[in-house]
Amino acid sequence: MRPKNVTVNQNGWLAQQFEAHRAHLRAIAYQILGSLSEADDAVQETWLRLTCSDSAGIANFGGWLTTVVARVCLDVLRARRSRREEPLGVHVPDPIVSRVDGIDPAEEALLADSVGLALLVVLETLGPAERLAFVLHDIFAVPFDEIALIVGRSPPAVRQLASRARRRVQGVARAPDADVTCQRKVVDAFLAAARGGDFDALLAILDPDIVLRADRGAVPPGASRELRGARVVAEQALTFSRLVQLARPALVNGAAGIVAWHPNGQPFSVMGFTVRRGKVVEIDILADPVRLQQLDLTVLDRLRR
Repeated sequence: MRPKNVTVNQNGWLAQQFEAHRAHLRAIAYQILGSLSEADDAVQETWLRLTCSDSAGIANFGGWLTTVVARVCLDVLRARRSRREEPLGVHVPDPIVSRVDGIDPAEEALLADSVGLALLVVLETLGPAERLAFVLHDIFAVPFDEIALIVGRSPPAVRQLASRARRRVQGVARAPDADVTCQRKVVDAFLAAARGGDFDALLAILDPDIVLRADRGAVPPGASRELRGARVVAEQALTFSRLVQLARPALVNGAAGIVAWHPNGQPFSVMGFTVRRGKVVEIDILADPVRLQQLDLTVLDRLRR
């Protein structure tokens, strides 16, 4: 049923205004939540709130929509925290997977302001208000006084939230090499070494302080874990050398990555790599079978033929 305060003509005009901002709203929601499905739900909720509002009083549609989608996302983050009785351990956000020859046009806007998969992992460790303040201000340039209205704090307090988040991010995340072609050469060398069981070649590619995060979901308990150090990560790569025989190169959040399948054609993992100064410094793996089934990997079908 259409809300009483929205006529047919108004609804059509509102829909046009909303569609003009949809991609931007989805990018904000994805980077705040790290979940594609929840980001889509947040955008849909924003549309519902728009149709129930007094649209005649909205002077700045872009700002209004950004505020609403951010509030929806903040509620989701707070609800997650209230439900969480024990730490989740390693959690890798939903990756955006594309072919190596280019990003799907439908996802291009989503990745235009992307912070990358490795940094999204770091954002998962922040509190709800910290994460929202960092994403809105540092990535989307939303002023502190506008963020203050969303989180219900003063602008100086919000500035402190963003500052703490920034220090956390800078202390953990390592900026990748910008050239995707150079990234690809390093990741291809990693894949070749893993396939060939060449331990020394793997060590030569991996940074001594590399971090590998593997998110295998809730079952079995303890399956998701974090590994540190080149030798440990190289040993782990050799353990799965049989499975990487079925791996193919891809773009993962716009950076060089790998997608692997089981022999039965089901996806086994999506691996995002952070390459810095010609070495792999981070590997983030989503191997949760439930979440993998929810990803749209049809764009890669051509790679598997």
